[in-house]
Amino acid sequence: MSLVELLPITDVTSCSVPLTREPIDAENSEDLARVLKALADPARLRLISMVAAHENAEACVCDLTEPLALGQSTVSHHLKVLVDAGFLSRDKRGTWAYYRLVPGALDSVARLLVTV
Repeated sequence: MSLVELLPITDVTSCSVPLTREPIDAENSEDLARVLKALADPARLRLISMVAAHENAEACVCDLTEPLALGQSTVSHHLKVLVDAGFLSRDKRGTWAYYRLVPGALDSVARLLVTV
């Protein structure tokens, strides 16, 4: 089961109010931790920023490998984690895969971290 099925990232705030307003229960904290773990990697943070900054906010996996100085299989793994967590969407075109940010995914997580 993917993280998207466990916790739709586009509606992550439905599981909890911002962390600073009231405690979240154990199940929701585990779901949220899984989603945040997907972001808690330097290569994945760079991938998100690279995709967002790319022309039309969409990038081919072929354009992401060299700037990260990582192998294609490693980059593909990181991209899969971000897709499974709901941060990126994937569109296969011929032999290449193209990635773009899921609208609102990062905003949804950010709303949970807002202080009052």
